[in-house]
Amino acid sequence: MPSTHYINKYIPPLNFSPVISTEVSLYRSGYPMAINYSFIMDQLHLKTVVYIGDKEDLLPEYASFLEREQIRFVHIPMDSCRDTGINERIDAVLRMIVDVDNYPMLLHSNKGKHRVGIVVGIVRKILQGWSIASIYQEYGLFSGGMKDETDLEFITMFVSHLEIYKDKLPKFVRM
Repeated sequence: MPSTHYINKYIPPLNFSPVISTEVSLYRSGYPMAINYSFIMDQLHLKTVVYIGDKEDLLPEYASFLEREQIRFVHIPMDSCRDTGINERIDAVLRMIVDVDNYPMLLHSNKGKHRVGIVVGIVRKILQGWSIASIYQEYGLFSGGMKDETDLEFITMFVSHLEIYKDKLPKFVRM
């Protein structure tokens, strides 16, 4: 009897989850690896990937994948919420998020915990009107319970100077 090999070709990246899945699709995750590419390509149909992290160079196979699939890649350098100029960098991510032309979009950091957690927390606070308690709970869920009090304080105190253009605004934004 011939053996049957089942290959799971749809393996999402570490800490993958939808953030928004209404008329647009916004996702979060850790750094995608080669085993995740078919999931990204066949299931997500991404237009934009935003890497929020400290690595200067992409892994060569990741760069090739993005180029081959014609996925726009944006790197927002971030080590922590204490970085100089971090408010401007967060606003740069928010500018992409409030433009429907960038969707479907994936936000990722190295592990999909703290840096992406900060950005998603700010999206929840500023663009969706979530309570701080709910934001903290979601942050804790994705950080594996390892809450960074500095990150939570940053989310709480963050004020955006973002200019919004209503003709490009996704419907999930509550403003």
